[in-house]
Amino acid sequence: MSEEYKSTIDTSSMSEGQRAALEMAEESRDTRAASGFASSLFMGVPDFSKITPFTRQSPEDQQAGDEFIAQLDAYLKNHTDPDAIDREGEIPDEVFKGLAELGSFGIKIPKEYGGLGLSQTNYSRAAMLLGTWCGNMTALLSAHQSIGVPQPLIVFGTEEQKKKYLPHCAAGGVSAFALTEVGVGSDPARMKTTATKSEDGSHFLLTGEKLWCTNLLKSRYIIVMAKTPTEAKPHSTTAFLVDTEAEGVKIVRRCHFMGLKALYNGVVKFTNVRIPKEDVVHEEGKGLKVALTTLNTGRLTLPAACSGLMRECIDICLRWCREREQWGAPIGKHAAIAGKLADMAADAFATEAMVYYVSALVDADKKADIRIEAAMAKLWGTEAGWHTVDETMQIRSGRGYETADSLRARGESPDPVERMFRDCRINTIFEGSSEIMRLFIAREALDPHLRRGAAAIDTRLPMGDRLSAGAKAGMHYAFWYPARFLPRGAGIPDEMHPTLRKHMSAINRLSAKLARSLFMAMVFNGPKLEKLQLLLGRYVDIATELFAMSCACSRAQAEIKRQAKDVLGNNALQTSDYICRRGCRRIATWFTEAGKAPDAEGYKLAQKLMQHED
Repeated sequence: MSEEYKSTIDTSSMSEGQRAALEMAEESRDTRAASGFASSLFMGVPDFSKITPFTRQSPEDQQAGDEFIAQLDAYLKNHTDPDAIDREGEIPDEVFKGLAELGSFGIKIPKEYGGLGLSQTNYSRAAMLLGTWCGNMTALLSAHQSIGVPQPLIVFGTEEQKKKYLPHCAAGGVSAFALTEVGVGSDPARMKTTATKSEDGSHFLLTGEKLWCTNLLKSRYIIVMAKTPTEAKPHSTTAFLVDTEAEGVKIVRRCHFMGLKALYNGVVKFTNVRIPKEDVVHEEGKGLKVALTTLNTGRLTLPAACSGLMRECIDICLRWCREREQWGAPIGKHAAIAGKLADMAADAFATEAMVYYVSALVDADKKADIRIEAAMAKLWGTEAGWHTVDETMQIRSGRGYETADSLRARGESPDPVERMFRDCRINTIFEGSSEIMRLFIAREALDPHLRRGAAAIDTRLPMGDRLSAGAKAGMHYAFWYPARFLPRGAGIPDEMHPTLRKHMSAINRLSAKLARSLFMAMVFNGPKLEKLQLLLGRYVDIATELFAMSCACSRAQAEIKRQAKDVLGNNALQTSDYICRRGCRRIATWFTEAGKAPDAEGYKLAQKLMQHED
């Protein structure tokens, strides 16, 4: 355990399992102090200069993306049938070949390794397009590029590894990522798969079994996370490049799910698989670092795809709401339905704004700290996507519940709402569930306070050190806390539309209230705060809502200036106004619930329920 870790969180009162899990997570965290816009929301000092003006693609980058997006769009519409893929549970071989010829398996892989070398923004645009069309192909291409072999090697790979593996991936060689096990989801400290180093250090022997490895059945090479324990670090984890054709690798079975019927997901077993030391990704013992860093960027694919899905849902619902009449008027004229349409437009616009903003951060600096922003985009965007497709089914009613094949057979528009509904549900679970995202963001939100004051309550430190740390923290917060009641400028651009300026000012005030509330929760609850997950979740939801509102306002200002013509861009000001008004109401509810919700009573009830056995 590192000294930096010891000085941050006191684990002395934790169980062995809790301590191991927390130590692994802490040692694999990005140790930089978060400095992005999202982190400033938790501190009550949002710096809008980091989010305005809204970053647009350069003409050259947009042109490069336009060419690929146009080709991909034409191929999807002319050569693929998402309903047949869903029905048969297979993506045809010719589709794999066609996507490979377009370069779809190497969108972000640099040109020198055979890829298209496109930007993160263009990759997100591709995910948006795929999200409108087919969940299975979206999962195939995103799992391959976002968490499979390409992304870890682009970030951590040696030049030899890049030359050996990236051309294969760019040419259409599917890849995968293996972390989850039967008894291990988001708790890698319980991982059973191990890799034992040979006496001469030339190779490792990998043994274990991995569950839910997406793309497994089509992959030649996969990234595998395994324990490489040492006496000093019994839970040390390493990332390996594994050839599925190697001796000792066995695909046990294919997994089948409620949606994504053509997901090539399976269980893989390793029995003394020999892995050369040259196929360690990054460094021995740094496997979880590889996984977490890869996921920071990889998570962006999910809200991007969800925004495309939301666009498709809006198109379906607008057509239906114009033509379907009830009680003498199109159903879109009825307030109950109009409210759903407004929420859909708001969710799609805000999700796109977050995706474009975070993608631009990556394009500006490949090493940019986007951990909080990406997690918020994933949390907010996937939840919004699920809400949108759920409401689409409600609006389409029986026709939404009916399959596209059945609708087609009856001569009606074969809108695939039923398929989209099944395929979309996994997005709030993939690559970190909503619950895990809230815990992850909460840890990052508390980090500035832990860096400053955790030593004061760390029972492992001498009393003198604790008193000194407490005195320093007390002096800091004696000024810090009252300052969160004082009005402050926040760098809101003067040229911003008055409506948007008003909402930015509200975001500034609500951010200060959030900072005060989070601090007081720490003061009153001390170390027990980390167990109050519902309370922390509300504070995370408040900050995430503020982030969505901020991105939406910034994007709306840009859309006004460029006079966008699409359905969302053309109504950017009105949409953002609605997003912020709705967001303020949501935030008011979360603040109220933070003090009055019966969380403790609910927890006691749950424990009573678990004690009962038939």
